[in-house]
Amino acid sequence: MSNLAEQTCVACRADAVGVATDEQTELLAELDGWVIDSEDGTDKLVRTYDFPNFISALSFANCVGELAEAENHHPRLVVEWGTVVVCWWTHTIGGLHLNDFIMAARCDGLE
Repeated sequence: MSNLAEQTCVACRADAVGVATDEQTELLAELDGWVIDSEDGTDKLVRTYDFPNFISALSFANCVGELAEAENHHPRLVVEWGTVVVCWWTHTIGGLHLNDFIMAARCDGLE
């Protein structure tokens, strides 16, 4: 687990500054298997986790949900047999904030 997971998320307002492109690249290098995908002009952190069955995937998704509730920062979760796709971005700024990278690192710590 990277030291990103040990950082603290901060409340994010609409005027918060997103992560600059060069910093995104540096932060992404600290994460395993994550990519930045642009959807409708909004950059998002995305990773697909693989599991041996549905119940393991669902259990992981529930753990991500608990992390999200604890920080009041919620991802898109897509649960299918053997996979969970996790997608982080900050809705209030319409892009990536440091919080998204922190939460991605915390997801990796759940594996």
